[in-house]
Amino acid sequence: MIKFSANLSMLFTELDFLERFSAARNAGFEYVEYLFPYEFEAEEIANQLALTGLKQVLFNLPAGSWEEGERGISCHPDRINEFQDGVGKAIEYANILGCKQLNALAGIPPSVSNSDDVKATFINNLRFASDKLGEQGIYLLTEPINTIDIPGFYLNYTEQAKSILNDVNSNNLFIQYDIYHMQIMEGDLIRTITNNFDYIKHIQIADNPGRHEPGSGEINYSTIFNALEQLNYDGYVGCEYIPKKSTLDGMGWIQQYR
Repeated sequence: MIKFSANLSMLFTELDFLERFSAARNAGFEYVEYLFPYEFEAEEIANQLALTGLKQVLFNLPAGSWEEGERGISCHPDRINEFQDGVGKAIEYANILGCKQLNALAGIPPSVSNSDDVKATFINNLRFASDKLGEQGIYLLTEPINTIDIPGFYLNYTEQAKSILNDVNSNNLFIQYDIYHMQIMEGDLIRTITNNFDYIKHIQIADNPGRHEPGSGEINYSTIFNALEQLNYDGYVGCEYIPKKSTLDGMGWIQQYR
């Protein structure tokens, strides 16, 4: 059975963030993820997890100034110290929250940077983070993202991500495979997942176009979920989509998988 995780940065946004945990539990979720926890004390979130019995399965390393359009700093040659400090902060939160997966967003390279420096920085930062997280029993992930939603984002394709993982050469670094992003960038989803299955640790979903709930667009999620079951995928599937109406109104698709 597929383990669906509610992404609380996308779902139940009609509620304040800390209220979304109980809403997710009441909607039948057992697992949660979100973009960032850092505007709250870790203990505040841990309290919500304890009250609801939810399991925290993923969040991102600090990614620069989200409000100013930054989407990660892992590839920024001039911000290595900031990245490393962020790894320490994320580990503190993850240990308090019992979270065993963290995602490192590559980011948009600075316009003045050298491409070789950008790649080397990304590889070295991932190696640093994977080592530090591994010491705590936490997996590191990195995620290819489409260039329609985030123009200029550094990591865009599965093969590119796999090449980076091979360069890092860590047994604690994996791909976070977002089906929505990869449908836009490369398609051929089931073959790609199958051929790269050992590299993939976490999957996220949304339909295309619109990034709404499964069943609202062109992606055949029933076939994809069947393929994941055939592959004996035992990771989580994050529901990182924008509901077309309310979250509950858009959850009819999930009932057949419970």
